[in-house]
Amino acid sequence: MRRIVRIVVAGAAGAVLVGGTGAYAWADASETKRPKATAATKKQMPTKDTIANLFAEWNAALATGDPRVVADLYANDAVLLPTVSNQVRTNRAQIVDYFEHFLENKPQGKIQNSYINILDENTAIDTGVYVFTLAASGQQVEARYTYVYELRDGKWMIVNHHSSAMPEAK
Repeated sequence: MRRIVRIVVAGAAGAVLVGGTGAYAWADASETKRPKATAATKKQMPTKDTIANLFAEWNAALATGDPRVVADLYANDAVLLPTVSNQVRTNRAQIVDYFEHFLENKPQGKIQNSYINILDENTAIDTGVYVFTLAASGQQVEARYTYVYELRDGKWMIVNHHSSAMPEAK
């Protein structure tokens, strides 16, 4: 098996000696550099505002009253641990089913505290406390939440959502 070795040696006046397989030549140093990443090729870290706005999008989906619109914000392999159901939801049909019943209450959420962690350019976590007003009954439910988001095919998707009512009465 023949092995190809590429050697680059810096020379004077911005020139480099480039070679491999026995042949060497001087070349302009700019010809041997890697191309710089462009905005199209370099992934950028999301901002905390970008992630915070995902809740506003989710809340607006609730306001449509359509469980499929809400479920569209969840990845196909998402896990939902919902506030008012003991059943863990692990697929789209189960998530739609949960929101069919939850949306009957005409819920609207408001975040009280949010703690956003950007893990990398494709993953973020929003954890905190929100309050839901259930317009159908006027009841308010305070709950802890965690959303784990992943950027998939250019769209932020919920991959894990845990919500549980506060255990202690105020």
